Amino acid sequence: MARRKLNIFSLSFLDVMSCGFGAVVLIFLIISRDSEVEVQVVNRDLLSEIRMLDYQVLTGEKDLFELKVLLDALLMRVADSDEKLNSTTSAIEVNKKDFDKLDSQSVARVKDLNELKSDVETREKELARLKAISEADEGGRVRRVEGEGDRQYLTGMRVGGKNVLIALDVSGSMLDESIVNILRRRNMSEARQKQAPKWRRAVETVEWISAQLPLDADFQIFAFNTETRTLIEGSDNQWVALAEGRELDQAINSLQEIIPSGGTSIENLFIALRELNPLPDNVYLIIDSLPTQGTKEPRSATVSGKERLDLFRDAIKKLPVQVPVNVIMFPMEGDPMAAASYWNLARVSGGSYLAPSKDWP
Repeated sequence: MARRKLNIFSLSFLDVMSCGFGAVVLIFLIISRDSEVEVQVVNRDLLSEIRMLDYQVLTGEKDLFELKVLLDALLMRVADSDEKLNSTTSAIEVNKKDFDKLDSQSVARVKDLNELKSDVETREKELARLKAISEADEGGRVRRVEGEGDRQYLTGMRVGGKNVLIALDVSGSMLDESIVNILRRRNMSEARQKQAPKWRRAVETVEWISAQLPLDADFQIFAFNTETRTLIEGSDNQWVALAEGRELDQAINSLQEIIPSGGTSIENLFIALRELNPLPDNVYLIIDSLPTQGTKEPRSATVSGKERLDLFRDAIKKLPVQVPVNVIMFPMEGDPMAAASYWNLARVSGGSYLAPSKDWP
C-alpha cells in the first residue's frame, strides 16, 4: 500500500494554528484588560492617599508657620519679661539702698534727738545751778577778799579762780571719826561703807564746791590716799573746761563708787599738783588727818604722832609757792596736831580754813 505524503501546511493544520493563535490573542486581551482595571483601581487609592498626605503636609506647614509666629511672640514676651525683671531688680536694689540710707538717717536722727535731750537736761541742771548761785549771791552770805590774780578767799567758802583744784582724801580714816568705828566699818559690806556718814559728808562737800565753780573756770578733781589719781577719765595732769558740766558729772559719778581705804600721802598729792600747767589759783583740800606716809610705804605698821607731823612738814616742802590751799577739815580722834597743822597751812599759803559742822554743806 502506497504511503500518503504528509503536508504540514495543509488546511487542517492552518485551521488548528489559527484557532490556537486566536485563543492566545483572546487570553492576552482578557488578561490585559483585567490588569488595566486593577492598575487603575490601585492608582486611584494611591492618588487618594497622596492627596491626603499633601493636604496633611500643607496643613502641617500652615500649623508650623503659626507655631513659629507664636514662638516668636512668646520669645519677645520672654525678652520683655526679662527686661522688666532686670528693671524691677535694679529698682529693688535702688529702693533697698534708699531704705538703708533712710534707716541710717533715722538712727542718726534718733541719736541726735537723744543727744539733744541729754543736752537739754544738762542745760536745765546748769540753769538750776546758776539760779542757786544767783540766790546765794543775792542772799549776801559771802564776803569777797581779793588775792593775787583772780583768787578769792571767802568766809562762806565761795569758789573762785580760773584754775580750781578739788582734792579729796579717800583714805580709810574717812569712814568715821573714831579709830574703833573705822575698824568696825572696814568689816562691813561695800554698800554700807559707801553710806558712812562722815564719807557722805565729804562727798557732798565735793558736790557743793563743784556746784560753785565759775562758768569760765577750768577744774580738776583729785582723789588721794597713798596714791593720787584724777576722777576725770583721760585728763591726767590737764585742766578740764567746765563747759556744759559733762566731765564734772562724770567725776561726781565716779566719786560715788569709791570706797575709802588705805593710808594718806599728802606729799604724793602735792607732787601731782606741781605737774598741772598752769598751777592752780585755788586748791580745796578735803581731809581729816595728818599723813601716814610720804612717797614710800612706812617700814612699820604703826606711825607715831611725831612721825606723822614730820611727814606733813616734808610734804609742805613739795607745795609750790603762791598756791593758796583752802582746807575743809573733818577732824578724827587721836590726831590732835592735825587741825593746827592744816590751819597753819591755809594761813601761810593764803587760803582759808573751815571745820564744818555735821549739817554742812
